[in-house]
Amino acid sequence: MKYINFKWSLLISMAIYTFGSCKSDLEIVPIELQTLEQVFDTKDSAGVNANRFLSDCYRFLPETGNRVGGDFLDAGTDDALSSNPTNTSVQQLALGTYTADSYPDNLWSSFYQGIRKANIFIKNIDRVPLKGQLQNGTPLKRVWKAEARFLRAMFYFELLKRHGGIPLLGDQVYQLDDDIELPRNSFEQCVEYIVQECEEIKDSLRVDPFDLPMYGRPTKAAALALKSRLLLYAASPLFNGENVDGQNPFTGYSAFSADRWQLAETAAKQVIDLKLFRLEPEFKDVFITRNRERIFSKQGGNNTNVENNNGPIGYAAGVNNGRTSPTQEFVDCFGMANGLEITDPNAGYDENDPYVARDKRFYASVFYDGAMWLSRPVQTFEGGADKPGGSRQQTKTGYYLRKFMGDFESAVNYSNVNHDHILFRYAEILLSYAEARNERLESPDQGVYQAIESIRQRAGLLPYELPAGLTKAEMREVIHRERRKELAFEEHRFYDVRRWRKAEVEFNKDLHAAVIYRTSTGAIRQPVAVLKMNFEEKMYLAPIPFNEVIKNPKMEQNPGW
Repeated sequence: MKYINFKWSLLISMAIYTFGSCKSDLEIVPIELQTLEQVFDTKDSAGVNANRFLSDCYRFLPETGNRVGGDFLDAGTDDALSSNPTNTSVQQLALGTYTADSYPDNLWSSFYQGIRKANIFIKNIDRVPLKGQLQNGTPLKRVWKAEARFLRAMFYFELLKRHGGIPLLGDQVYQLDDDIELPRNSFEQCVEYIVQECEEIKDSLRVDPFDLPMYGRPTKAAALALKSRLLLYAASPLFNGENVDGQNPFTGYSAFSADRWQLAETAAKQVIDLKLFRLEPEFKDVFITRNRERIFSKQGGNNTNVENNNGPIGYAAGVNNGRTSPTQEFVDCFGMANGLEITDPNAGYDENDPYVARDKRFYASVFYDGAMWLSRPVQTFEGGADKPGGSRQQTKTGYYLRKFMGDFESAVNYSNVNHDHILFRYAEILLSYAEARNERLESPDQGVYQAIESIRQRAGLLPYELPAGLTKAEMREVIHRERRKELAFEEHRFYDVRRWRKAEVEFNKDLHAAVIYRTSTGAIRQPVAVLKMNFEEKMYLAPIPFNEVIKNPKMEQNPGW
């Protein structure tokens, strides 16, 4: 029996493909059947149609923001809740109430469509007599083919981090009459394949990541950043030594190897050694300006989408749907401006005035009661303008998401802000380097300290230096906390806690709100549990979509599903 659903995952791009201003026959005829000669025109030295085809491959790149049923993926972690009063898709992730047939972040079909489209491009671009080259002499045709291979590698990584080993198609472009009941490749084979692709294409890609006319196209740095993230995952406990299913080759390696941490460290160092990137002086500017911290982004344009979706609800300016409610747990993970955790008796933390003198990243990430926005203080006390009660969607925790928004503290209206989907940035590379090096060594050395302290220094911590003589385990906890604060709502927490094999603790707990009452003598704050997360071991990996398994006898399901 043919495997119909997996076939459609791979072949859906054979359906109608629109070229915008191209001829109508290109808009209505399946590409492989009648339009390949037109798309990959043997007389088109400018490669106009081929470039449009390649550009369409970028459409399948992952996005960030309110993308999981209208919510941030991080609202499925201990960092936030969806403010939506109904049982949302992302709440199902937090509660573990999904099945193999209803996984809320199922992008299997989308990524395989992207893989197939990239393969079509790779197979056919040599037919185009494309002229031109980069300043370093690299032929443009080679650059475009490398871009398609990077996109394909990116799609495979996104599948791998969700599901473990997945079917690798190579350069094969399957046709409608092909039998494509394909088995999964092992986790190890997938890692080796993606690493090899990154290595083979890195010197064929563009070099300058700040070339604005080509902004959004992958560079050598993007290929190295993808390899760095992949190898960090591969070295982590979930896949390296604590495989959820022992000897199952799809769910990880069969045995631990410290060498994998060395590979991850080296990969991150390769990006650092390019000396192209730096930490942007102001943390919040990273997300609203195109700057030298960004390594690779999917273009999102200039708009007010983040503000409209997530801004506090009581303002007349903008839409302000208040969709994201950061938790008290997330707020408490931010220490003080003096670099100490709020639990440290020397930190100077005041429970009666909890938002004073905190880590600057807190102010750039969270709206709290009293924070300035659109020329007035945010009011998240009970009955306040931004927490009025009733049936209207509003914060469930006393907090709203601030990160990714423009500088509208003293404005009266929103204006367009850059909201690209940042897929790789330099701060992540430094954190990955520190983590991998710390895990490889017996105890952290100056290299580990320097990488983490540079992140803390940019955050404005004084002193930013860490105590000398930290043990490997102590530094590990520092690194984990810094990743949580620095990379919040960038779709890392959901997977970091899993790859660290800590989800059965971190994602199996009550999440809390700060309920605030205003009285004549001041504010009264009470922590109140608002959601009990649930995590089971099988949730370390997402299920293979039910339709893929039920109709393909060679497609093995992940453990527990």
